[in-house]
Amino acid sequence: MKTPYHAAMKLLKAWPGIMHDCRETLGSELFYQAVVYHHLRSVGVPKRQLGMNVKMWISEPVTPLFQELDEKKHEQFRGGFEPTPDVAIFSEGVNGDFRRRNNEQTLKCLSLVVEVKVSERAKARLAVGEVAADINKLAALRYECCHRGSNFYPVVMVLDTAPLAHEQMTPYSYNKAKEVAEENSVGSLYCSPDVEFNSVQRHLTTASTGPLAPLAARDT
Repeated sequence: MKTPYHAAMKLLKAWPGIMHDCRETLGSELFYQAVVYHHLRSVGVPKRQLGMNVKMWISEPVTPLFQELDEKKHEQFRGGFEPTPDVAIFSEGVNGDFRRRNNEQTLKCLSLVVEVKVSERAKARLAVGEVAADINKLAALRYECCHRGSNFYPVVMVLDTAPLAHEQMTPYSYNKAKEVAEENSVGSLYCSPDVEFNSVQRHLTTASTGPLAPLAARDT
């Protein structure tokens, strides 16, 4: 598996199993990340190309968001920003090395990034602001990669599988999160106990003109 387009195909293949397990078993966000990892491995993503919570250092960020996050740090630690994608699929060039010291190569070899959001809050529900924040970080990370000569396909995955309606996202938050993802050309996967939304399938079928267009071109 060498390209972002093929990585997106693997994610799409894994999605039914991810939905099934996350509806059957409830847990923390880290647990759901592990479910995503498991199913990506099950559909054939090589272990040497699949990482979780990989730290990637970006020196002198060019996006306003990452510059702002850098400024919030103590002065002696400024000069860059370190995104940590929940789940990442890499090209073969990463050579199975996701260590912090290999951050330049992991950034260069990104093929697909998944940020996972879940309805695990006690006495609360997932709000659109939290999902939008991750979408904006995905968009900023992609811009930073493009600025450095690489690119990847970003996806936000919302696992809203809490069993009670008042524990799930409101219809407004759900619809607004979809809009924000689309505006930023970020793939969106959502499931609740009885609802599914999947824009990755559409992005794959419109790969010549949609968000995957510049990535699909690398597959030829």
